[in-house]
Amino acid sequence: MKITHCKLKKSIQKKLLEFFVLEVTARSAADLLVIQPNSAIPFYRKIREVNLALEADEVFDGQIELDESYFDGTRKGKRGRGAVGKTAVFGLLKRDGKVYTVVVPNIQSATLLPIIREKVKPDSIVYTDFYRSYDVLDVSEFNHFRINH
Repeated sequence: MKITHCKLKKSIQKKLLEFFVLEVTARSAADLLVIQPNSAIPFYRKIREVNLALEADEVFDGQIELDESYFDGTRKGKRGRGAVGKTAVFGLLKRDGKVYTVVVPNIQSATLLPIIREKVKPDSIVYTDFYRSYDVLDVSEFNHFRINH
């Protein structure tokens, strides 16, 4: 993914990219470069989109924690089979702070294992809770450890 159809001069684009890396806001960068903020803001947005796309392709290795959670606008309570109507979200956390989350239709092994295989390198250390969907990891290419939380 790259930034295309941009009417800004290449030199301005390069300077905006430098300001982005230096964490200068789009409005401040626009003021410094004497351009309209309406030109700098979409450019910054596109940089963020490209960055997110690159991070989404990243494969985790090392020590990774896996867990699922349910989200809804209603009061806390039901979990597991009683979580009808709630949105299931599956997440991976690398110990250095990188996170990957995805909304899943269910939290069965058949749904989670392809995501895990896509995002985690073989021979990585994987920590999960005792939920039975993770049983398949015991006989997979990962070093699987269970934690009671």
